[in-house]
Amino acid sequence: MSDEIWKRDEIQSPCIQICVVHPAERICTGCFRTIDEITQWSRMSHEARSRIIEELPERAPRLAKRRGGRAARQAG
Repeated sequence: MSDEIWKRDEIQSPCIQICVVHPAERICTGCFRTIDEITQWSRMSHEARSRIIEELPERAPRLAKRRGGRAARQAG
């Protein structure tokens, strides 16, 4: 029996095993998906997964902003 039988043509999860949800942005710091997207991924259509995958690069900069540190402590 060939392994080809069990391969499915679907968009794989972008998970990179760093599962931490950013408290303010409410997206995973590893894959940039929302909790709802993560939990529903296995039930999503190909089109829904594709749309999310296309949006992920736009979400990354939301986590790159520094919101604190020394400058914020001195300003406050």
